[in-house]
Amino acid sequence: MAETRAPERATNRGPGRLLIAVYILFAIAATSRAGLQIATKFDEAPVAYLLSALAALIYIVAAVGLARAGHAGRRVALACCSVELVGVLAVGVLSIADPELFPDETVWSDFGSGYGYIPLVLPALGLFWLWRTRRDPA
Repeated sequence: MAETRAPERATNRGPGRLLIAVYILFAIAATSRAGLQIATKFDEAPVAYLLSALAALIYIVAAVGLARAGHAGRRVALACCSVELVGVLAVGVLSIADPELFPDETVWSDFGSGYGYIPLVLPALGLFWLWRTRRDPA
């Protein structure tokens, strides 16, 4: 007898729409910042600027994953939110412990303080939303 599972709830409904909008906003902000920094002063802090570009890419892919709302989209969003959370925690700790590592700020420096700590909160909200919209265990 085949077991039927309850369908997943869509990640792009209700509060998920706001979450996607914030991811898109941060994708635009991080892409603009990284693009300008890489184009005009890459030699000053290449690691910091490439980290900002990586953050921008993660924000874009996470937004797409959340917006797709299917099984594949959920997996992509889960991977992005997880990498994003590890990244912001690692860069946050390193940027405070050894400020010389990042001569210029990244999106994730000091746990995202330059962006009102939203880069720290955003992946946690994304992971919570993915958990909240998972299949019902019943």
